Amino acid sequence: MTYIRKRHLSRRMMLRGAGAAIALPLLDAMVPAATAQAKTAAAAKPRLAAIYIPHGAVMDKWTPTTEGTGFKLPATLEQLEPYRNQLNIISNLRLPLAYGSDASAGANHTRSSAVWLTAAAPASGRMPKMATSVDQLAAKAIGQDTPMPSLELAIEGGDASADGGAYRNTISWQGPESPLPMQNNPQVVFERLFGEGGTQEERVTRRAQSRSLLDSVTGDIASLKQNVAYEDRNRLDRYLTDVREIERRIRLIGEQLRPDLDLPPTPVGIPIDFDEHIQLMFDLQVLAWQAEITRITTMMMGHEVTNATYPNSGINDPFHNLSHHSYIQANIDKLAILNKYHLSKIVYLLDKLQKTPEADGNLLDRSLILYGSGMSNSNQHDHDPLPIILVGGAAGKLKGGRHIVAAKGAPLSNLQLSMLDVLGVRQDSFGDSTGRVDL
Repeated sequence: MTYIRKRHLSRRMMLRGAGAAIALPLLDAMVPAATAQAKTAAAAKPRLAAIYIPHGAVMDKWTPTTEGTGFKLPATLEQLEPYRNQLNIISNLRLPLAYGSDASAGANHTRSSAVWLTAAAPASGRMPKMATSVDQLAAKAIGQDTPMPSLELAIEGGDASADGGAYRNTISWQGPESPLPMQNNPQVVFERLFGEGGTQEERVTRRAQSRSLLDSVTGDIASLKQNVAYEDRNRLDRYLTDVREIERRIRLIGEQLRPDLDLPPTPVGIPIDFDEHIQLMFDLQVLAWQAEITRITTMMMGHEVTNATYPNSGINDPFHNLSHHSYIQANIDKLAILNKYHLSKIVYLLDKLQKTPEADGNLLDRSLILYGSGMSNSNQHDHDPLPIILVGGAAGKLKGGRHIVAAKGAPLSNLQLSMLDVLGVRQDSFGDSTGRVDL
């Protein structure tokens, strides 16, 4: 093995040969002390994750009793103590557009997830319509120089294109009429990130085959568009955009995929066990962030009205049924245990990020992670106050260890507008925002 000494290496240096261009990991030689390059490395672009859990939380076990610093972590959040310096608990936020004119239980649940990242009211009618979600605003600003501008993950399956399904089955919207599907199959995610095939050689071959196929499909569509009606041309335009984006991803993955990453064996299918499933999805997210295949991810840990059970939590009651606890203390206590169990999966992610070095820190230092729900007291379908936390240092832009109490009645979009500021994405407003949360 040859070691390079006393020489500055570019962060974007490639190993080129046999038609491949393989990016190197971040090496010490890429961060020389007291140079402009070192300052650039230290100012690495942050990663953003938005992680949604349905059915709210038991708020008196979630919310600290004192504001500012030095607070005692409540029962549900006490497992975050090792990450206190990277933790911000944001209280008093609400989701006003989730109430809506239809007061039915199903509509209240559906709006909870639909509004959470879009800060828009779902449109009535057959075609789903929302607004560009905050993760996609970030992707347009800091995700265009990565193979995937964003990555949308879920634990439960569901069609985001079906009537009404978009409001329940995704939290990410590329535009008002463009709900993004959430992928819950780890094998599909793995192949999207690293190319199809079980070995590196197979993945390179498949990428080459896909590139040739996509070229021919693009030509076919251009020809077909001349002979179809307006509505079909629109559909084909959207499809063509997707094809071009896939083509871009294939090219950039070929340039940036790093040989040093400890890739797991290609996963097959969807794990039955919730713990195994979500840990695998978080592992893939960490790999994607580590290689900068993407910087933006969203995750739905469950859909609203899900009646999934979580036997590893010690609670066997279906989630949605239990969320309607009827103010029976035994049921409230069980729901709080589920809240704590779900948050333990986030602790797994935080641990992975903290143990993944990057430059002079780790991936958690570079991350901004929003976790929470679009509901508060799920027994009443309340959307005020929401259980919301932020974790991560956002590449030095966010200090932690705080319980921040927002102005009474402040919409969640105020926090999301401030999050965009932290990411370097300046917006005058976002959705129904009325100001900013001071971060």
